[in-house]
Amino acid sequence: MSTYKITVGIEVHAELRTKSKMFCGCPNDPHASAPNTNICPVCMAHPGTLPAVNKEAVEAVLRVGNAIGGSLADFSEFDRKNYFYPDIPKAYQISQYAHPLVSGGELAGVSITRIHLEEDTARSQHADGNSLVDFNRAGVPLMELVTEPVIHDPATAGKFARELQLLLRTLGVSDANMEKGEMRVEANISVSNSEVLGTKVEVKNLNSFRAMESAITYEAERQAHILEEGGTVQQETRGWDEQKSVTFSQRIKESADDYRYFPDPDIPKFVLSQVPELSKSRLSEKQPKLASELRDEYRELGLNPEHVEALMTNLEAVNFYELVRAADAGLSEAAAKLALSYLISDVFGLLGTKVPSLEGAKAASYARLMVMLAEDKINSRTAKDLLVEVLTTAVDPQDLAEKRGLLQKNDPTELQPMIEQIIAEFPSVVEEYKAGKEASLQFLVGQGMKQSKGAANPQLLAELLRTHILG
Repeated sequence: MSTYKITVGIEVHAELRTKSKMFCGCPNDPHASAPNTNICPVCMAHPGTLPAVNKEAVEAVLRVGNAIGGSLADFSEFDRKNYFYPDIPKAYQISQYAHPLVSGGELAGVSITRIHLEEDTARSQHADGNSLVDFNRAGVPLMELVTEPVIHDPATAGKFARELQLLLRTLGVSDANMEKGEMRVEANISVSNSEVLGTKVEVKNLNSFRAMESAITYEAERQAHILEEGGTVQQETRGWDEQKSVTFSQRIKESADDYRYFPDPDIPKFVLSQVPELSKSRLSEKQPKLASELRDEYRELGLNPEHVEALMTNLEAVNFYELVRAADAGLSEAAAKLALSYLISDVFGLLGTKVPSLEGAKAASYARLMVMLAEDKINSRTAKDLLVEVLTTAVDPQDLAEKRGLLQKNDPTELQPMIEQIIAEFPSVVEEYKAGKEASLQFLVGQGMKQSKGAANPQLLAELLRTHILG
């Protein structure tokens, strides 16, 4: 592989989170438990029915385009993409070809070719020698994003796809769950030992980021082996076998001409500048802080980069942390770092069990708890013990700590009698420490924490014990 260059282009389909389907008023709920319940004559393609464009879906695609710095179309239209398959009731799919809603842009360092809007297909199910079709998904708004062929390794492809999923969720336009088919990724892969691109092979059925990265690695090696043997790579569509970790041939790849695109005569062409709510300024007003902006802010705060990336995987946690930062709690830089650290290391483990969700109303209480910890009013053990109550009841952590006698003791004179008692009770341990056994000091500190019910400052306790024993 060292003599071959991998080139990858990514195609992503994402189901948009709208109230209704793309061209009819049926509920947009493709995962309805009962098959063929969210259907009507339009999405079933009955003769004489007419599609009506979902403006909410158009806005969603434009918001994505605006977020990646793409060029938003003024004129656009929908086209018919002709092909037959059992899950296409019309024998064509309403899509966009010559005039996509978005052109250009960039995300995670990857240049974007276009983003357009189309309708999803129905879902085929095969079992016991029979094939059934569920039309609940037919007509669901589907965003298709195509990148330029500028990716040259699996890791970059994985990073791009993860960042796109995060963007879609941040904007609230798609849940983008790959395991549910709400975000579907295809990789167009070629290898070459020159500047000329090799034959492109499309790999489908990539239902996870890991699968995509593994498929790119395998397919590049497969093509390189064919070329090394003097063979020719065939342009085709291949699937990914998760169990065997190999790609397999599905069909010869179609070209754009095979689809016989032409403008849909049932859908009027439209000029976006005539729709005020779809203007770039209106779209920008609705745009929340993007991951790239938050990363820049967090970098300036000196937050742990690994913690930041872990935070980015949970949009609920991102929104909660932003509320923590905005809370009127006197959050210092040190407290902000603690708030993120505890969120990643402790709170994530409580979510869904002891803490049902990260409600914004609890953010101020959590912020005050972190301020108390940063100011040494409580120790880390107390902070951990109070987490669940703070995140589920929005109780004032200061009041709670005072009522339970958990405020940290930082006064040496207050701790002195306890120091003397511990030394008197454990003379053998004291001698071990004098002899150089450092673990003995931790045992004595532990006794002090037990006697103070966790209220003593452990660092101060260790310092006082060391001074008292060693002089």
